[in-house]
Amino acid sequence: MNSYQDVIVAGFGGQGVMLIGTLLAYAAMEDGQNVTYLPVYGPEMRGGTANCTVVVSREDIGSPIIHNARSLIAMNRPSLEKFQPRVQDGGIIVINSSLVDMELADAERVRTVGVPANEIADSLGNTRMANMVAIGAYVQLTGVVPLSVVKESLKKVISPNYAKMIPANEQAIQAGADAVSR
Repeated sequence: MNSYQDVIVAGFGGQGVMLIGTLLAYAAMEDGQNVTYLPVYGPEMRGGTANCTVVVSREDIGSPIIHNARSLIAMNRPSLEKFQPRVQDGGIIVINSSLVDMELADAERVRTVGVPANEIADSLGNTRMANMVAIGAYVQLTGVVPLSVVKESLKKVISPNYAKMIPANEQAIQAGADAVSR
């Protein structure tokens, strides 16, 4: 596992961006790592670009602010356009290729991985799990935390009122990881 990883998670308000950022943060804490989580709240949550940053490290973390991110999860085109320039050369971008044309990715400068998150979630019976597909792909690609810890951490971030959805979310996380393992 990497000793330091940071990510910007971005998408439209309502795509579950904050949820997967929180999930990654909890999973990293469960894995014994240090974490910062910085959500961006505001009017952009109502259909505009919503985002959060997560820093995970075995060492102390100096700041939750990421200027040049190592990675990005872009759930929509505006998020890719806004945050792709902030990803370090050689960094990794997980792109929801269901909503973003992969030709927009700067594949010369960064590693870009398209994951048809909406289609995969649809095939599992719920488009709203596209975020879980994306986080599964990201975790598989980066090794930031074990996938099993992410699945186990769902119990900490999903309200008890929705506990019946945990198995479906676990399945979506695994489907995302499988999509990039081929």
